[in-house]
Amino acid sequence: MNEESQDWQGLSGNNYRFKIFPFNVVFSPNQDGNYIFAKLTETGWEAVYIGQGDLRERVNYHKSELCVLHNGATHIHAHSNKSEVLRRREETDLLFKHLEAYEPSGCNKRTGG
Repeated sequence: MNEESQDWQGLSGNNYRFKIFPFNVVFSPNQDGNYIFAKLTETGWEAVYIGQGDLRERVNYHKSELCVLHNGATHIHAHSNKSEVLRRREETDLLFKHLEAYEPSGCNKRTGG
């Protein structure tokens, strides 16, 4: 596996370190964590989709949805995190900072009104 890493900052100012994987990575089963489908631009990494859960299931699902490909994702940034509470908190923190992950430029859908 690729050992490169990238820090992503949330709106809170917290930094979260993710390992960078090629798009075709296959994660082991039952490995919970946070992940970002990302693309490298002239100004650095840009989030296409930010999520959390079982890495193998969730990453494979989003690959099959094709939105991440249509929006230019080239890599998957991920790290393990067993705590669902902490994973959800991190996901929310990152989404509040990285608005590019929301439709139409990204694949996250806004909830609420």
